[in-house]
Amino acid sequence: MELNSVARREWARLTGELSKLGLITHLDRGALATYCGAYAMWAEAMEQIQKFGTMVKSPTGYPIQSPYLAIANRQAEIMMRIASEFGFTPASRSRISLPPKDQLPLFDGEDGES
Repeated sequence: MELNSVARREWARLTGELSKLGLITHLDRGALATYCGAYAMWAEAMEQIQKFGTMVKSPTGYPIQSPYLAIANRQAEIMMRIASEFGFTPASRSRISLPPKDQLPLFDGEDGES
């Protein structure tokens, strides 16, 4: 899987929780990886916003919105869309049901890798 270290930590955290609840299968891998990748980009953009602020100076010296703000906002949109599919929000969690018993779990062992 092509995830950076931040995305991999989020993957491990989420798959652990979702596996405990029986809410993840092999079919969910792509969507969850997309969420984790978006999370990593969001986190990186947020670090830069905290470091440089939401307004920065343009090359001509005028204040402009930080380009990191657009990145953070776009990744947050992606995360929220996928989060509602997995039940990561309170409202979506109330609509989640367990998958049928005949669907394979994402993880067969304890190591967290598929």
